[in-house]
Amino acid sequence: MIHPEDYFDTSDWEFRDLFEEAELVWEILPRIKPYLQDRVRPNVQALLAQGSFLTRTSVLYKGELIQDDLRLAPGDATKGSFRVFHRDRELAGAVVLYGGVTLAGPDIFLGEGTVVESGAFLQGPTFIGRCTEVRQGAYLRGGCLVGDHCVVGHVTEMKNSILLNGAKAGHFAYIGDSILGNHCNLGAGTKLANLKIIRSAVTVQTAKEKYDTGLRKFGVILGDRTETGCNSVTSPGTLLGPRSIVGANVTVKAGVYPPRSVLR
Repeated sequence: MIHPEDYFDTSDWEFRDLFEEAELVWEILPRIKPYLQDRVRPNVQALLAQGSFLTRTSVLYKGELIQDDLRLAPGDATKGSFRVFHRDRELAGAVVLYGGVTLAGPDIFLGEGTVVESGAFLQGPTFIGRCTEVRQGAYLRGGCLVGDHCVVGHVTEMKNSILLNGAKAGHFAYIGDSILGNHCNLGAGTKLANLKIIRSAVTVQTAKEKYDTGLRKFGVILGDRTETGCNSVTSPGTLLGPRSIVGANVTVKAGVYPPRSVLR
């Protein structure tokens, strides 16, 4: 349980080469930012021409910036039910950025159907896939690779981390130097701690061997469809196998946990 394929199905993911290049799953973490810097093709330049802080609601549609004569019919963006109209025409797949969003830098890409709510702060390099919600007050500090149909929730902070398709962190979460697998869900207030109090690199202990990751900051690896309860905390260097469950208010000790683990 130390290899990327032990945790994630990336067979249909457009960025699977990032995972294939790693032998040990934590080796992905220091590669995220340079990978994004090489791969991200920004699409927010027209917005940045007006300044990094958006004073009005804006829509990106097929390379065009639209700010006037808009009508929004809010819905769940992850399910494709957020609808956008310009005059009498529906703009299917439009990207919506509400007034009050901050774009800190040009190296940001927003996928079709994604909605970014007021108060969100996005710093590059950041890639956000299709039909994803970046909710009010979210803080993306760069090195953020977010898949399709994801949620980066209300006042959730994220840095140097990956959310695979369908992963959701809806409310008050901290995601630092971590990878969330397909369809993972973080309960409200979940904190993925990434820094040891003792000033040393994070180690990973398996049944047979102890690995020095060489990483001062290393949060958690959550296998596909793992879920955490409200106000849970994972310690630095935690690896949870697919379909695991962490109960509410539980603090998970560092270590390697097999698939379908239940921690309560």
